Amino acid sequence: MPVARRFFLTRAAALMSAAVLPLAPLRGWAVTTLTAGGLRIDSVSDGHIEFPSDFAFSMIPEAERGDLLRSLDIDPQAVLRSPLNVTLLRQADRVVLFDVGSGSDFMPTAGTLVDALAAIDVAPEDVTDVIFTHGHPDHLWGVLDDFDEPLFAKAAHRMGEVEFEYWTHPATIDTIGADRQSFAAGAIRRLTALGGRVERFADGAEVLPGIRAVMTPGHTPGHMSFAVGTPAEGLFVTGDFVTMLAGFARPDLGAATDHDPALAARTRRATLARLAEEGWTILGYHLPQGGIGTVARAGDAYAFVLRA
Repeated sequence: MPVARRFFLTRAAALMSAAVLPLAPLRGWAVTTLTAGGLRIDSVSDGHIEFPSDFAFSMIPEAERGDLLRSLDIDPQAVLRSPLNVTLLRQADRVVLFDVGSGSDFMPTAGTLVDALAAIDVAPEDVTDVIFTHGHPDHLWGVLDDFDEPLFAKAAHRMGEVEFEYWTHPATIDTIGADRQSFAAGAIRRLTALGGRVERFADGAEVLPGIRAVMTPGHTPGHMSFAVGTPAEGLFVTGDFVTMLAGFARPDLGAATDHDPALAARTRRATLARLAEEGWTILGYHLPQGGIGTVARAGDAYAFVLRA
């Protein structure tokens, strides 16, 4: 399964830089492409989000934190820049997005998905299917345009039934915690705007031909990952069941962004074990350099191996 990493400069940005602002920095997008059987999979960037290190790594015991992070070539004091890798799958007449990025309302460093898709000649109206892993802002909020209309107007939209019920339940905004109330308000506004467009599915469902839902709860109550095809010629779309390299090295620890850290840790251990044993290629939403790689086991720990 060959992987290609490319850097695109949009035509508009190139013209502006050459003809109007010769000293302006150029905007471009890195796209990582995997071909497997009849599948073409692009990891398309929605930009990145940033976390202070004391928040991002707060679940790692302080006595272990420095050594563990340095072993992963991570500066324990630096701001964590977490990439947003949206999975675009093309097969026959289907153009499928797994998650839709942040839109313009979350962080100024994110929300570049539409421009990144344009760089590879994919327009919102080309998308036939949108499948959500979960309802966090960096995965859901890009579903509406600047006029609060569905951005992917011709697409069918699908979300796991447990996740949909959580974000649309009236009690969620009062129980999620003050620091995440905006997540709940933003999710219900977008899911309400989509109305009857959102089809729901259960764990294990074949969401589309060759795409099977895999419940991976803990990061959110109904978080889903997706097994596309087979381990030999396919892809496992992780979503956020693992969000950083430290999650491979210490899968027993929860993450600061997990809804239920203990459940998320159990999910992480079990799912990483499966992926390593079955030999899946994965695409991680927050993993480096496009997020396409494999899972290697070393005792009770794991490592993300970037696919060459």
